[in-house]
Amino acid sequence: MTDTYAVPHVGAPDPELKNSPVFDEADDDYLSLDLELESSACYFNGKSYAIGQYVCSGDELLRCEEKGVWIREGSCHQS
Repeated sequence: MTDTYAVPHVGAPDPELKNSPVFDEADDDYLSLDLELESSACYFNGKSYAIGQYVCSGDELLRCEEKGVWIREGSCHQS
């Protein structure tokens, strides 16, 4: 896993800005998305992030996955 201090904290999603969908890691539904929705990057509050990049939204650690979707990886705060 990545170090939390290097992960951008992006806050809560703003519905007025472009945001990629967020899925749980065990959720296979993102694999059945229409091909039209595929993207080479993920978006959070209008900013693009590369495939494989992590962000923190609140306490949730999100990873940008293929097709331009966010996958929940767990907590941003390690105990």
